[in-house]
Amino acid sequence: MSETNPPLDLASLKRSHTPKAVAERLSQQPPQSYLRDLVYGAIDGLVTTFAVVAGAIGAELSSRLIIIFGLANLIADGFSMAVSNYLGTKVEADRLDRIREIENHHIEFIPEGEAEEIREIYRQKGFEGELLEQVVQVIIADRTLWIDTMLREEWGLSIEPTNPWKAAGATFMSFIVVGLIPVLPFMVFDAEGDARNVIIAGGCVLTALAFFIVGVLKSRQVGYPWWRSGVQVLAMGGGAAMLAYLVGVLLRPLGG
Repeated sequence: MSETNPPLDLASLKRSHTPKAVAERLSQQPPQSYLRDLVYGAIDGLVTTFAVVAGAIGAELSSRLIIIFGLANLIADGFSMAVSNYLGTKVEADRLDRIREIENHHIEFIPEGEAEEIREIYRQKGFEGELLEQVVQVIIADRTLWIDTMLREEWGLSIEPTNPWKAAGATFMSFIVVGLIPVLPFMVFDAEGDARNVIIAGGCVLTALAFFIVGVLKSRQVGYPWWRSGVQVLAMGGGAAMLAYLVGVLLRPLGG
């Protein structure tokens, strides 16, 4: 059995592929998924915040300073990532609108040339003769279908853009919620000496577990085996924290 593919329920699969079920499913607008924004926001929140905490621990800063630096990074970097995601997603949506206008303009003034593009697109898909002409005529009879086909086939675009506000909100929320984990033990427990070491160890274990869980969730996005994705994210976060810790140790004399 494949590690990446769950066992198939053939009876359920057949029920979902009857002509009626297929028609109903494809007639509905596909739901937007923000899993990517949630997962990558969580990964970045964990990595950057844990790195800040690890660097502060390496520099032997107080728990109060760890909280201050950790929360400051959490808010500032989370906001920055959300804004970047918003702007990037907005650019994609604006580009889709612009290209839609371009194609509409081309169809308005050079319909024969645009129809020939449709013909060539489907000729390359293996259609020919009378069937090819029937396909072309069906598409160019509907202006919206014509433009959507050009967007998909000529430009390689998705005609259902992601909502920039929702994408940014998902990124910011996951960044803050998951990124808070490395700082949380220092906010809940106030201790120094040996007790502080216990808090640090507990925080590292908790953060490592969070890395692994986020990696497992990431496997749903990229299709990797869950355990491999979990280990990859854990190794990435641990490596970043180790580097930050070493920098903190090297800069410890600067702290007086």
